Amino acid sequence: MTIEIEMQICLGSSCFSRGNKEVAMFIREYLKQHHLEDKVIFKGARCMGMCSSGPNLNINGKITQGITLAGIEGILDKELAKLK
Repeated sequence: MTIEIEMQICLGSSCFSRGNKEVAMFIREYLKQHHLEDKVIFKGARCMGMCSSGPNLNINGKITQGITLAGIEGILDKELAKLK
């Protein structure tokens, strides 16, 4: 098993109230559908300190703010393209 990408979604209460739970569920399903579970570590993170711009997603140190359910698939397609 070779992990190539580490992703963390903020689990702070502000991000939670803005929909991070639904986004996290979508990411888990996306990783399963694209058979990426062995290449991506996906976990929750404590508050990232950018509450007013959340939900926030950290992919290998690159933080994307304002993640939405409508926009997450495009972000994953772009960031994980090299793994497919």
